[in-house]
Amino acid sequence: MGAKKHPFYRLVVADSRSPRDGRFIEHLGYYDPMTDPVKVKIDVDKVERWLRQGAQPSEAARSLLKREGILERRTEQSTTDKA
Repeated sequence: MGAKKHPFYRLVVADSRSPRDGRFIEHLGYYDPMTDPVKVKIDVDKVERWLRQGAQPSEAARSLLKREGILERRTEQSTTDKA
């Protein structure tokens, strides 16, 4: 997404068999690196629901989720659930 020299990224759920910029299942948020400070908006409830269902984030999505603290929150919850 975005324009020339102004990138803008969407965080989506897509089937691994779909093309990279093709059809997606659900829109989870966005990332705009050109603003100061960087704008990131992610629907945490949707992300957690998809991760519980077994969705595997790409490397870029994983780094964004780690940066926002969503993956750490998920691992803390799973360790407290087991105890």
